[in-house]
Amino acid sequence: MEDGRETAAMRKQKRKDRQIDWWCHTNDDTQALENADSDIGLCGWILVLFSILLTLLTLPLSIWMCIKIVKEYERAIIFRLGRILRGGAKGPGLFFILPCTDSFINVDMRTITFDIPPQEVLTKDSVTVSVDGVVYYRVQNATLAVANITNADAATRLLAQTTLRNVLGTKNLAEILSDREEIAHSMQSTLDDATDDWGIKVERVEIKDVKLPLQLQRAMAAEAEATREARAKVIAAEGEMNASRALKEASLVIAESPSALQLRYLQTLNTIAAEKNSTIIFPLPIDMMQSFVKH
Repeated sequence: MEDGRETAAMRKQKRKDRQIDWWCHTNDDTQALENADSDIGLCGWILVLFSILLTLLTLPLSIWMCIKIVKEYERAIIFRLGRILRGGAKGPGLFFILPCTDSFINVDMRTITFDIPPQEVLTKDSVTVSVDGVVYYRVQNATLAVANITNADAATRLLAQTTLRNVLGTKNLAEILSDREEIAHSMQSTLDDATDDWGIKVERVEIKDVKLPLQLQRAMAAEAEATREARAKVIAAEGEMNASRALKEASLVIAESPSALQLRYLQTLNTIAAEKNSTIIFPLPIDMMQSFVKH
């Protein structure tokens, strides 16, 4: 129990340290993206001023093109002349853009769930199994999710499939069947480290089902049945041995007291009379029979 508590505490501490490192790393990457080549140049400023002038001349019609709204669970990344605008992601609520020079991309910040398709995996002990799972992740940094990767969702799905194959390939069949939680934690740690640069946080990974070949299922069922039969035979043999010991002790007690044998006769007659009333038994002493045999 103490080792389990220490392991859980160490796992939580490692998770906290990894989250701190992740925040520092993502903040540095975000600042680098926002500050890199922030000067749009003279031509860029001319286009921006022209866009502002055009917006002012076409008021109030242009106001509908400048005001945008993002929902509570979304963030907007604004590009001005192809470069990310300073200040990072905008939202939730209202924000303003210039109609001619600015464009934006909405990023969903809610937790996304997807199933890992069944993967045919060859285990360490050369057994082919089909394993599937489920992954929960969310976008933690919208800027990195837009700027560093083309399609974060598709990339995470493919990476999850590859990680599942790599992790299960180092395990035996018995470990896969018994240590699902450990495998899930290992996959979560690997996916979380790999998706840091994409601004994605993998929250949870679960192994759903492990499918064995039909022949292997039959072999395991036969092995389990044979084990149960062997255990039942051992238990029956132990019961017979204990019963024989008890009978031996009872015979020794009866041999020491001849009257105990007569009481046993009477008890047997009482039992037979209660069950089968038509049956009458008269016990004869063995000594009397021996006297007739001698004559």
